[in-house]
Amino acid sequence: MKGNLKIFTNGLLKENPTLRLVLGTCPTLAITTAAINGIGMGLAATLVLVCSNAVISALRNVIPDKVRIPAFITIIAGFVSVVQMLVKAFTPSLDAALGIYLPLIVVNCIILGRAEAFASKNPIIPSLLDGLGMGLGFTAVITIMGAIRELLGAGTLFSFPITSRFVSPMIIFLLPPGGFFVFGILVAASNAIAKKQGKKPVERLGCENCPSKEMCSNSAKISEEAADNE
Repeated sequence: MKGNLKIFTNGLLKENPTLRLVLGTCPTLAITTAAINGIGMGLAATLVLVCSNAVISALRNVIPDKVRIPAFITIIAGFVSVVQMLVKAFTPSLDAALGIYLPLIVVNCIILGRAEAFASKNPIIPSLLDGLGMGLGFTAVITIMGAIRELLGAGTLFSFPITSRFVSPMIIFLLPPGGFFVFGILVAASNAIAKKQGKKPVERLGCENCPSKEMCSNSAKISEEAADNE
């Protein structure tokens, strides 16, 4: 029980995919101009993460090692298609706001990274909890980032006026420079908290900062050696 709880909380804090592993930065910077966009993208990614992790875990002993990446992408793409159709049908305004970044969840490095580093090596229940924790951690960060940018850039929060009647909005926070600035502040805050807790701060981007990178690199080496033997 404690092990499963640790797996779930890793994605929320210790190994947060956005602030600690610095993955999925493209949608993080692109769609966080409003808090509702962050919630929509985060929940869509979470659903795909949980479902794809479960299926990949269930098939981990069936999928040949040589074609595991194409197989993972095919599984992920199937769930992304379902999510995209649901969003188009029930929340067309959110679909318009997320645009191309919704179907691009297929190649989101958070989802593919968890499939390779965790789901393909662990049973279904831990894989479900890993996907849920990582997805909620991603959702929380991009929602907070969207709320900050919306409040400072438009004076609203979830489209309700907050400061727009008293203070002129700073439009730059709705533009790419504002996104980079807010993201940098959040990463810096995460590093400061990590240092106080005696943990290693983020120094490199992507897989280089992932605690599970050795597992991925070892798998890649095994695949290369198998190909050379043939």
